[in-house]
Amino acid sequence: MDFLMSGLAACGACLFTNPLEVVKTRMQLQGELRAPGTYQRHYRNVFHAFITIGKVDGLAALQKGLAPALLYQFLMNGIRLGTYGLAEAGGYLHTAEGTLSPVRSAAAGALAGVMGAYLGSPIYMVKTHLQAQAATEIAVGHQYNHQIFPPQSWKVALAAAMVSGIAVVLAMTPFDVVSTRLYNQPTDAQGKGLMYRGLLDALLQTARTEGIFGMYKGIGASYFRLGPHTILSLFFWDQLRTVYYTYIK
Repeated sequence: MDFLMSGLAACGACLFTNPLEVVKTRMQLQGELRAPGTYQRHYRNVFHAFITIGKVDGLAALQKGLAPALLYQFLMNGIRLGTYGLAEAGGYLHTAEGTLSPVRSAAAGALAGVMGAYLGSPIYMVKTHLQAQAATEIAVGHQYNHQIFPPQSWKVALAAAMVSGIAVVLAMTPFDVVSTRLYNQPTDAQGKGLMYRGLLDALLQTARTEGIFGMYKGIGASYFRLGPHTILSLFFWDQLRTVYYTYIK
């Protein structure tokens, strides 16, 4: 559960921070092994880079490399935090007297970090190659011409649906937990709930009593139920549209 929770949490954050990764990658490659003043600066600062990429490459380019970035975050953070959580749950971080050992904690954190970084490194390389891809007029660094899927491939729709499935689960699980509890709460003779006054009250009580992780109880089951449903729904929708515009319209 620690692996899944930490991996999904990192994926949720990645959806918002990936554009910054694209900007960071290109600014770091700009002027590679060239003296200052001997090359054209396509990206003057972070804000200028955002505007330039959006204007020349299109807004979608700010999410380049999202698929490997999500996989990298899930794998690296899942292994890193999940392994540390397992070590903590197993009591390996405490001394015989039951006190937390800084040395053991540091060692467990370092080992978990090394494992996550080692396994995630190949995916990070692919992510970097994709995020560096740019139109000729603003290209920096070596330009790899990777193409994960052929144009109009059903795999594009499937990959996009898988990403959206993660976003849907992260956004909807708290409301799913609350709705389950609202439906399941005991009622008085008039049918009024005895534990929660409504949606907002249920959200506040759950967060206050059980913390943020209480809002995401059952997230693994939610993804394996809602994830495939979202993936298949979007996949079939895209394929039906393709058939309609190809053979009917």
